[in-house]
Amino acid sequence: MKASIYRTEKDKERRIIWAAMRASLEASRFKYKRNGKKSKSHWTTFEHLLDFFGFALKLIGFYEKGVKNASDMKIEEPVFYFSNLPDAFDGFRILNMSDFHIDSLSNHEDNIIRKVAPLEYDVAFFTGDYRKNISGSFKNILGPMKKIAASINPPYGKWAILGNHDSYLMAEYEEDLGINLIVNETLELEKEGQKIYVTGTDDPYYYYSEQAVFALEKPLEGFKIAMVHTSELRDIAAQNGYNLYLCGHTHGGQICLPNGKAILTHQYEGNKFVSGIWNDNGMIGYTNRGCGVSGIPVRFNCPPEITLITLKKK
Repeated sequence: MKASIYRTEKDKERRIIWAAMRASLEASRFKYKRNGKKSKSHWTTFEHLLDFFGFALKLIGFYEKGVKNASDMKIEEPVFYFSNLPDAFDGFRILNMSDFHIDSLSNHEDNIIRKVAPLEYDVAFFTGDYRKNISGSFKNILGPMKKIAASINPPYGKWAILGNHDSYLMAEYEEDLGINLIVNETLELEKEGQKIYVTGTDDPYYYYSEQAVFALEKPLEGFKIAMVHTSELRDIAAQNGYNLYLCGHTHGGQICLPNGKAILTHQYEGNKFVSGIWNDNGMIGYTNRGCGVSGIPVRFNCPPEITLITLKKK
């Protein structure tokens, strides 16, 4: 068995270029999307609204219930069938976690470790957003994330992409954390001489670039998985023959109505992409609700999740 990313000198140059470009984008007050720049100036207003909402929850006695809900993680176990899945990967299991925001809840890393401990899986994929804030220092999350990574030891490794809350500087801590970062490139998993491919891109919600599109458009024959923080690049992945698309970002809404309908999702791709299983032009997609919280440390009618995906041969 083998898991590897082969990087040529040109690939290494592309990663240096990516880091320089991402540094510039992070310093901007705009978010860069496929349809152009959008201002981030509304975020402060949104934070004030969250503060008011949190105060209102405390006033009516619901706040503590929401905090408790935010720690009550559910294990979701979807099984996906594919006709072109190599025989060697029939029954292959993926541990997928997203949107940790590990500094939003006290001792959240210990809660995650307890939930993951009894699970069996072949590889671990993390789909972004490891800290609470969208800027500033992230040193406070390194210890908790390292603790989580140390408790997870699948034979095909631990692989991660960045979300819109993350910094390009996190790439400098790959070795220390024991987590491999995939940046607009493709991971090759080999078992019994057969292969599947996993392409991970940079976050397209704040930091869209053509490099992410280029990574998904590279000609690869065989079974392919896309890892993207949001569902925004699903059409490109589907057009280029990807079989499975894994994303997060939405938290499933985090705060939902009793019928599960999300009040706010911070995405504009459509309700079917907010949570769980979806399909786009023959490609199966899965939006993880996330194992953490953002903005305000509560959840209602939308439990956090850890996902154990099983790939099956059709």
